[in-house]
Amino acid sequence: MRRVRTAALLAAALGATLTATPAHADGGRPPGIAHCTATACHFDVPPGSYDVTVRLGGAAASSTSITGETRRALLPETAVPAGEHRTRGFTVDVRTPEGEPTGPDGTPGLDLTLGGSAPALAGIRVTPARNARRIFLIGDSTVCDQPAAPYSGWGQQLPQYLRKGLSVANYADSGESTVTYLADPRLWTTVQPLIRPGDLVLVQLAHNDKTTDEATYRANLETLVAGIRDQGGEPVLVTPIVRRWFNADGTLDNGTALLVNGLGVDLPAVIRSVAAAEHVPLIDLTAKTKQLVESLGPEGSKAIYLYNEKRDNTHTSVHGATVYAGLVRDGLLALRLVPEGAVRVG
Repeated sequence: MRRVRTAALLAAALGATLTATPAHADGGRPPGIAHCTATACHFDVPPGSYDVTVRLGGAAASSTSITGETRRALLPETAVPAGEHRTRGFTVDVRTPEGEPTGPDGTPGLDLTLGGSAPALAGIRVTPARNARRIFLIGDSTVCDQPAAPYSGWGQQLPQYLRKGLSVANYADSGESTVTYLADPRLWTTVQPLIRPGDLVLVQLAHNDKTTDEATYRANLETLVAGIRDQGGEPVLVTPIVRRWFNADGTLDNGTALLVNGLGVDLPAVIRSVAAAEHVPLIDLTAKTKQLVESLGPEGSKAIYLYNEKRDNTHTSVHGATVYAGLVRDGLLALRLVPEGAVRVG
C-alpha cells in the first residue's frame, strides 16, 4: 500500500513465506513478520496478489469467517467440530487505495479480520501469488468495496465465492458513469495498464448514466471493451442490478426499476446489444435480479436492499450484495469463464 520497510519488500520479492499463529494465552507471540490477535491479523507486505492459507479450529467447536482490507468478504463462515481442524485458502488483492479508487489510501499492508459466531484461527500462511488469475471489476456504488456499514457492493462479497488462485481486483467506484469512469485519471487510465493477459474484466456501469445519450453510452462501452482486449484481458459485460421499484401489480416492469435513463435510453438493452455485436460474454444481472426481487415480493425484497435502514431501493445490504455476488458467480460458471473447481458453491 504506502511505502513499507525494505525488509518486507525484500521478503516478498524473494517469495518468502510469512507465517503467524494467534497469540498464546501468556501473551507470547511466535516469531515472524506478521502477527495475529484473537480477532485480526496484519501482514506488512507491499501491493500485489497474495495466497492465504488458514488452519481453522481448536479444542472447542468453532465457526470462523474472514474479511479483509475494506470490508471484503474473503472466506465464508466455516464450522469446525471440537478437537478438529480445517484448512482453507483464498487469494487476496492488496492495493492502494485499498477500497474505492477515489477513496483514502487505507492501512498499509494486508489486514484480515476474524468473524463468525465462534472464531478460532490455529495458523495462517501468506505467500506472494505467482499464478493467480485476477477478476477486475469496473463499476459503480452497487459493485464497489463500500467503506462503511450497512452498505455493501456485490463486488465486495464476490471474493468469498472464489478459491485460492482467483482474486478480485475491485476498481468499482461510487457515483461513476461510463462518462466519468473514462474521464477520471484515477479510474480507467490507472486500471487499464494493470490488466494482464488472461485477466477477466467485468464491467457494470449504468446507474449513473442518467443523462448519457445512446450513441455516447454505446461508444463508451465499446471503448472499454477495446481497451481491455488491447491489454490481453477478457471483457465481460454485466447489466446493472435492478432498483427495487414495484408496480402496483408486484412487477418491476418500469423504467426506474429497469434502468431506462432520463433520455429514454434502455441501458441494459444497449449493453446486451454491444455484447452481441462485439462477441463479449454477457452476465444479464438485470434479468437475474428482476426475477429474484419479483419472486421475493415488495416485503421480502426489503432485506436485499437498504429499505429498512435507509429507505434506499438502489443500494444493497450485506445480505443482498452476497446474494447478488452469488448470481455473478453463477454467471461466470455458466459462461465457463472460470472452472467449477475454482469457486465455492455451497
